[in-house]
Amino acid sequence: MENYQVSVKKTDALSPTELLTIMQERVRVFVVEQACPYQEIDGQDEMALHVCFWQGSELVAYARVIPHLDGRHISFGRVLVKAPYRGQELGKALIRRTLAEIKNRFPQQEVQIAAQAYLTSFYATFGFTAISSPYLEDGILHIDMVRPS
Repeated sequence: MENYQVSVKKTDALSPTELLTIMQERVRVFVVEQACPYQEIDGQDEMALHVCFWQGSELVAYARVIPHLDGRHISFGRVLVKAPYRGQELGKALIRRTLAEIKNRFPQQEVQIAAQAYLTSFYATFGFTAISSPYLEDGILHIDMVRPS
């Protein structure tokens, strides 16, 4: 982790270059790499908190935290590690940092996510349990998971 700079910013605190870099990488992974045409940039980005791992100006890992209006839970998603950096435990480090930010900024709120189904056991290592049956979202199998506060 010492080779990476971590930034955690709300959307309106991102520089135009940071925002464009995040959006380009999200589209590259979630639309192009996963061959899943959908509206990747959505209305939730406006209120999001962006957890980024950078190596210089290169985004190497990313997650988006979304506070929900009900005030009872938080979610995160758009979790990615750029292809050349996979297999280096960055995904685990990213989730640990994301959960630490959530605990610090949104204490006592449970975390609920819509995980891609193949990652169920990965998220279980962080205390998440499935609360739904698998379902298709944008052509990809997902499952709702929750982690108590």
